[in-house]
Amino acid sequence: MGSRTSRISQPVAIRRAVALDAKRFTRLVRGSRAYAGKYAAAVAGYRVGPDYIEAHRAFVAVGADEQGGRVLGFYSLVLAPPELDLLFVAAEAQGRGIGRLLVAHMQPEARAAGLGRVKVVSHPPAEDFYHRVGAVRIGTALANPPAVQWDRPELEFRIPSE
Repeated sequence: MGSRTSRISQPVAIRRAVALDAKRFTRLVRGSRAYAGKYAAAVAGYRVGPDYIEAHRAFVAVGADEQGGRVLGFYSLVLAPPELDLLFVAAEAQGRGIGRLLVAHMQPEARAAGLGRVKVVSHPPAEDFYHRVGAVRIGTALANPPAVQWDRPELEFRIPSE
């Protein structure tokens, strides 16, 4: 975790995402500081649609603040093949443990779905985060221009049975 900001100081709830969350997710992805500079093109036109949320196990972390539940981050667990497809934390919430909380939530969800492993194709700057929360490197996903112009680390969470 970064030292930029304090740990979670407000109650955070994680709930199943609904189609109405799609626009907020899209804004969060497109506004991600992790994709600034040379990575910006990868998310410039990215859209999380209501159909995506309904097709996958998407969950959202919401802050119980005066604004009635601000989106702090979200993730999507794809079951076949097992993959943590999206995990984003709002810029103002980074470094506060939200990403770690989302990963901790994902693991029992994966176990309940009968998954023993969950792959992550990581954004290069996020690789250290995934290592800190228990993922191990298993390979490299090669660049796929024009959509993705750089190689990305492939990691995996091993989900122990109960």
